Amino acid sequence: MVKAHPAARAEDAFNAQLARRLSGRGWTHQILPYTGYANASTARVLGRVALGRDGQPGTRPADEEAPVRRGIREFFSAPVREVPVTVTFGDAITRATSDRGGYFDVDLRGHGRPPGWHDATITSGDIEVSTPVQVIGEDVTFGIVSDIDDTCLITMLPRPMLAAYNSFVLQETARRVVPGMAAMFRSLLAQHPGAPIVYLSTGAWNTHAVLGRFLRRHGYPAGPLLLTDWGPTETAWFRSGREHKRHQLRRLAQEFPNIRWVLVGDDGQHDPAIYEEFALEHPGNVECVAIRQLTPTQQVLSHGHPLSHDEMSGRPQHVPTLEGPDGYTLHRLVTWTMRKARHHA
Repeated sequence: MVKAHPAARAEDAFNAQLARRLSGRGWTHQILPYTGYANASTARVLGRVALGRDGQPGTRPADEEAPVRRGIREFFSAPVREVPVTVTFGDAITRATSDRGGYFDVDLRGHGRPPGWHDATITSGDIEVSTPVQVIGEDVTFGIVSDIDDTCLITMLPRPMLAAYNSFVLQETARRVVPGMAAMFRSLLAQHPGAPIVYLSTGAWNTHAVLGRFLRRHGYPAGPLLLTDWGPTETAWFRSGREHKRHQLRRLAQEFPNIRWVLVGDDGQHDPAIYEEFALEHPGNVECVAIRQLTPTQQVLSHGHPLSHDEMSGRPQHVPTLEGPDGYTLHRLVTWTMRKARHHA
């Protein structure tokens, strides 16, 4: 057996000690369920097992309304590993065990649910919670995949100090929304009933509740958030955000082969290059790419300097690539591009 990375062993030891101390103070297991999605045959349900005080909001959907908090209150948690959970969705039932970060991510085959929103049930011992799952019909051919940081909300994430301030200190209500982005998503989905939106981010699962409340508060459509865990892995100090996005995009293409996605991101991180790679691999699954342009000030805050044209030349060239400073501009460009594509089809 390959020995785990020293950082992973240190994290496991810290979490185990923390769990023992909190359990001694009366903290109990809580299930934090995350919004799921499904095709006609298989549903994906995700969640986490962590310790929480009795009476605290730990056994409700992870993005349900709660008092406004600073980010640091939501970020740190005490995960519990090797806890058995049972997930039921329609006619399907499966059992799983929480991993070293407390997470579980299960597939339920043969669920038998029709297209639309339904609830999955997660149980562990005497704890039972439900979480929404969107079943996407086989006739759906349109969908949206969107980044979150600097695409839906303004964070300047790549700069560590600003990222820490935005994630840990700034109150949820003080975060700034990207103008017009929610309206664009609502309009596009209204034109394609039953179509999904998936929020794909390198943000940590710990911030799921904060992000979910922010998106809902500012009118973003409901959809699953596919986040990642910032901690060390079995083989490295940190997880790769790029690989997380690549893997999730490839999985969506496999699960929904008939859907052509509008891929939405920003030019402050690696979205253009990741979308370019995905478009090359799956040209039939990309409708267009919509990139929000950061202002020169935001570029400096994100990178320490304005991006040169050479640095920005990795934009997708094999699918329509649209650029604009906000959702209003991108909405006009996406709508025009899709009308043009239908006209020439």
